[in-house]
Amino acid sequence: MSIDIPNTTSNIDFAFKMLSGYTLCSMSYWVYILECSNNSYYTGYTTDLIRRYHEHVSGTAKCKYTRSFKPLGVAQSWQILGDKATAMQVEKFIKKLNRKKKKQLILHPETLWYLLCSVVY
Repeated sequence: MSIDIPNTTSNIDFAFKMLSGYTLCSMSYWVYILECSNNSYYTGYTTDLIRRYHEHVSGTAKCKYTRSFKPLGVAQSWQILGDKATAMQVEKFIKKLNRKKKKQLILHPETLWYLLCSVVY
């Protein structure tokens, strides 16, 4: 599998942040996958997973997709101990996966770290 990580940080720095809990700030982020009413997945990131989920369900999130296709639940989530850019990179990576690969990731969440770090080696 090819992983496209933006050149804003080197792959080694990125993997180090993901594996060590290295943080540029005191805040952590969540990257999550929602299962939606049309049998699709929506991927996003936030600093407060519970608040953001309720925003998606109530339709108050600035996300047009989940207003059209209501979330049925959080399929999977990962806490990212790092900066916003790292969370955005993980979100972007997941969004590029096809449905089959997302489903595998949901069933085996620990494989995300393996996939992300495989670009280093």
